[in-house]
Amino acid sequence: MEQLTDYVEPFVEVTINTFTEFVGVEVSPRHPHFLDPDKEFEWDISAVIGLSGVVRGAVIVSMKADLAIKLTDILTGSAHTEIDADVVDAVGEINNIIAGNIKPKVPNGDKIVISIPTIIKGKEHSIAWPSKQTRILCIPHKAFENDIFHLLVAIELENDAS
Repeated sequence: MEQLTDYVEPFVEVTINTFTEFVGVEVSPRHPHFLDPDKEFEWDISAVIGLSGVVRGAVIVSMKADLAIKLTDILTGSAHTEIDADVVDAVGEINNIIAGNIKPKVPNGDKIVISIPTIIKGKEHSIAWPSKQTRILCIPHKAFENDIFHLLVAIELENDAS
């Protein structure tokens, strides 16, 4: 029987590889912890990808506008000053690559269906989770000198459904 850690641990590897290979930026994970859903964060943009099939849940990448703009500038080769359509597309595509590349690294990954990215933007937005029982693993990652983004993983295995 699969354990939740069989699904969560590969996210760190895939996230590092996505940033290194796709964006060209070295990132380093920080201490993972379970997210307090009532805690407020300083996110300005989040990309949400739903998971269904043998797992239910979501993969979210959240960050401040400054980091999202830096990453977009690298990916597009042009300068951006605000969260525009290019920034929305870039953050969504980064999360899409993470979610897509996780499938071959977890048990029954070929039976996981990923949604298209949904983008949430707005200064210090929060994410309303469907249930207080939902456990959300938060894996902060450091990029550049002082930028932090959060990879949030909320997964419930098919056989864990209550």
